[in-house]
Amino acid sequence: MPDRYSPLHQLHVDAGASFTDFAGWQMPVSYGSDLAEHHAVRTSAGIFDISHMAEIRVDGPDAAAFLDYALAGKLSAIAPLQAKYSLLLTEQGGIIDDLVVYRGGDRPSAFLVVANAGNRHEVVMALQERSAGFKVAVADESDIVSLIAVQGPLARGIVEAVLADDLSELKYYWGHETTWQGGRCFVARTGYTGEDGFELYINVNQAAELWGALRAAGGDTLSPAGLASRDTLRLEAGMPLYGHELGVDTFPVQAGLGRVVAMAKEGDFVGRAAVEAGPASTARLLVGLTTEGKRAGRAGYPVFDGDREVGVITSGALSPTLGYPIAMAYVDPDAAESTSLAIDVRGTRIDASVVKLPFYKRESK
Repeated sequence: MPDRYSPLHQLHVDAGASFTDFAGWQMPVSYGSDLAEHHAVRTSAGIFDISHMAEIRVDGPDAAAFLDYALAGKLSAIAPLQAKYSLLLTEQGGIIDDLVVYRGGDRPSAFLVVANAGNRHEVVMALQERSAGFKVAVADESDIVSLIAVQGPLARGIVEAVLADDLSELKYYWGHETTWQGGRCFVARTGYTGEDGFELYINVNQAAELWGALRAAGGDTLSPAGLASRDTLRLEAGMPLYGHELGVDTFPVQAGLGRVVAMAKEGDFVGRAAVEAGPASTARLLVGLTTEGKRAGRAGYPVFDGDREVGVITSGALSPTLGYPIAMAYVDPDAAESTSLAIDVRGTRIDASVVKLPFYKRESK
């Protein structure tokens, strides 16, 4: 697939960003120092271009019932402007994608499904196929919507200054419908960093102007941030990444996402029977690992319990916030509670401790 470019691409070039291919998109990986960008999000604020994400509109009288059938969660239960994290499953119980779903405010029969860039077409196709028999329309709006995230302790003040709206009462995983410069703007208190923050959905024609306004409002307290810092931030927060912790061969319960599947909801949903049956008793489970020193385990590195290989790392890094290596890994069930595992880091065994996720959790205020 040829490279695609964000509507903000030239702004990133002008800011000195380096780029990487991500799901067919040329996206900024950093603007100089991914460590500085990481720390900015934890201590002040960072701004991310995530316009590569997929936005799918689901609308119609049967929209809520349709999403209850098509997805693992009970989407009919969410209130107008509320958001919910959910999963799109295969009939065999594997994960096609993890999603965030928002319910409209002025149109409660309309939902916005936000999917990962690399799974856009798979998600659209699955939703369209599953819509048969429901009075619902599924429309891929990814090409007309840009998405900008402002994350960090100072995020609210920056976003409020630009939108001229009071967001103090907006709760986590809720949205706010507003206008900006004559166009519609949807603001959600969501994110993928473990910090407080907001995601702003705007027409692609207004994206560059909104990015500039946010940069101006934030000044020195707002740092442009790329995919490198986004990855270490989400890892510290214990948030899974599709293609690493999640995939079509992974059951939700293996990834610690069993609670996301609403088994108590009425009626059938795609994947219900497989989820009820569950994975094999030997199926590996996702755990957090920490080690001492500075040598971090990376995706693909094997995990050992004594001389026995019991798992593999899916994501790992030297944590910028914590100062020691962290990793997520799938390990055999009998190793998930072990206190004496080891990671093979390029031929050297490094002792690892199993810890509860997340590695980092911001202080509640």
